[in-house]
Amino acid sequence: MVSAATRKSLLQARVMDFLTSTAILPLLFGCVGVFSLLKLLQWLRMKAYIRDAVVVITGATSGLGRECARVFYAAGAKLVLCGRNAKALEELTEELAASQATKVQTHRPCSVTFDLSDPGCIVGAATEILRCFGHVDVLINNAGVGYRGAIVDTSTDVDRRVMEINYFGPVALTKALLPSMVRRRQGHVVAISSIQGRIGIPFRSAYAASKHATQAFFDCLRAELEQCDIEVTVISPGYIHTNLSLNAVTASGSRYGASNQSFLLAAHPRHLCPGERGPVFLSLHSVTDKTTAEGRSPVEVAQDVLAAVGKRKKDVVLAGLAPSLAVYLRALAPSLFFRLMAARARKEQKPKHC
Repeated sequence: MVSAATRKSLLQARVMDFLTSTAILPLLFGCVGVFSLLKLLQWLRMKAYIRDAVVVITGATSGLGRECARVFYAAGAKLVLCGRNAKALEELTEELAASQATKVQTHRPCSVTFDLSDPGCIVGAATEILRCFGHVDVLINNAGVGYRGAIVDTSTDVDRRVMEINYFGPVALTKALLPSMVRRRQGHVVAISSIQGRIGIPFRSAYAASKHATQAFFDCLRAELEQCDIEVTVISPGYIHTNLSLNAVTASGSRYGASNQSFLLAAHPRHLCPGERGPVFLSLHSVTDKTTAEGRSPVEVAQDVLAAVGKRKKDVVLAGLAPSLAVYLRALAPSLFFRLMAARARKEQKPKHC
């Protein structure tokens, strides 16, 4: 009688013989070859989708927007760079035009200067954008402002300012450019949201609210425009090592970078946050959040944005394990999520109003 151990050994031997037989090895190598070919075709399709496409990038002069300009330019896109600082846009245009770090044909970028927080200039800006290359293939709504502060200390004027820049501005620009896309039955709208558009984090209320609104709007837009063959992509990065936290507005409306040793600058347009009408306090020593300082490189995130757009993904989360898990925790175990956020709030700042 054959023992159980012997039967197990015989079975293992037969499995190994099957796997190493002349019939199975070619099949395995064939599967690997087909998979590699599919990945290559996907890569070539992505490159073809971006090359020579007219790509509009808002907030192009710094942070993620600047890096997106570099990677899309290197991929052969025709760029329209948008921002509030005309000089910075011109400098970026010259930098890209002088760049030789690409093997594809490049096109000299155009630039359009306007303030996304000013509703009155959006239609005119859209007309100027369309005048650059005649149409828009990809609109990347990247411009935005951060926020740090306690809700009870924050005036509704600050909430409105953050919402104007992060939500109403991109919505208005998208609506202004959509008719030309619909007429051509071709276009791609990209919204750079945030992981905070999925979960609410203490002391980020105005920012999180604006990004939640962004997520909802562009999700609705995707459904409505599917029949028009227009793509909509929402990208939700985690923390990125940029100046977003330094330039964030606080509960008082001043910049988050201001410390206790801040000083008063004379009111001058280049020193003011969008919509600011009075003097603003700026810091002698800049302060960056620890989470931001430890965030991903904007270069890496820009490459991921390029890949997401090229592959025409609909919804992408570019965050680490912990924030990604938090999104699922919020949906599956909300009570636990709420306790964790309350604990975080207590850790960051002791309550002053209760």
